[in-house]
Amino acid sequence: MTTVEITRFRAPAERTDALLAARPAMLGDFQADRAGFLGARLIRLEAGEWLDIVFWASPEDFAESRRRGGNRPGIQAFFALIDEVISSEEGTTTDPVGA
Repeated sequence: MTTVEITRFRAPAERTDALLAARPAMLGDFQADRAGFLGARLIRLEAGEWLDIVFWASPEDFAESRRRGGNRPGIQAFFALIDEVISSEEGTTTDPVGA
């Protein structure tokens, strides 16, 4: 099983291009700085809302990532474009990642 972080957030439509442009640097920082980071999917919803689904090898890896927060420039730049975090949840997969 894989640990899954699901964050729903709001960013205004006028920041969509900047958000998408900042995403690769954020993922690069996660890859370089976060043990157990397996990948992520960003899903655009209606009304300026997004789902960020991040896959972790273990709950401990996810907890350590939360502890580190926005400790790198690419992560900070992405987070700065978010107006509001609506919810954040942790779960586990029942299917392999990529299935």
